[in-house]
Amino acid sequence: MSAEARENARREIAFCEHVLAKGGATVLTETLRGIEQPQSWAKYPAGEVFDAQTGAQWFYHSHAPSMETAEHGHFHCFVRPDGPEGPIHHLCAVGVNPHGRLLRLFTVNHWVVGDDWLEAAPTIALLPRFDVHMPQPNYLVNRWLTAVLAAHEPEITDLIATRDRIIAGHRPQDGSDARASRALEVTAEHRFGQ
Repeated sequence: MSAEARENARREIAFCEHVLAKGGATVLTETLRGIEQPQSWAKYPAGEVFDAQTGAQWFYHSHAPSMETAEHGHFHCFVRPDGPEGPIHHLCAVGVNPHGRLLRLFTVNHWVVGDDWLEAAPTIALLPRFDVHMPQPNYLVNRWLTAVLAAHEPEITDLIATRDRIIAGHRPQDGSDARASRALEVTAEHRFGQ
C-alpha cells in the first residue's frame, strides 16, 4: 500500500471518529450498542461481522477488567478468502481504551483464536482483503476498523512476521507444538501513545 493510501486511511480514521463524536458516540459505544453490561469473553456483535464480498470478518471482546491495563477490549480481525464456509485467517487484534481510542495492535498465538493457520507471507498478502462495507453494527465502526488496518499496514506486516519468528523460537517445556503453548499468548504488539 502506498504512503498516500495510508495517509487517506488516517484521514478516514479521523473522519469516522469525528462523525461518531458529533453524536456523542465512539467505535466502542456503537459496537456495544444495546448491551447494558458487556460480559468478559463474549463476542460482540452477536454473530460477528462478515462482509461476503471481501471475506473480511471481525468481532469485539474484552477480558476481565484489570488495573494493569488501560485497554477495554479488542477487535479480532480475520479474512475468509473463500467465503463464509472456507478457512478463516487471523490478521491482528486492535486494542482500544474505554473511550474507543486506539491503544495497540497485536498478534496472537494460534491457540488463542483457533483459526486456519497460515505462515506470515500468505497472511500478510490477505491484509488488503480486510475491507468491511456493512451497515451493521455501524457503518462508521466498520470503516474505522478497515482504515486502522490500512493506515498501519507496515506495522501489522511486521507484527505478523514477528509472530512467526517468536513462535518458531518458542520451546514449550513439555515438548508440545509451540502454536498450542498456553505459555505464549500475545506474540507481538505495537503500542500507540495516549
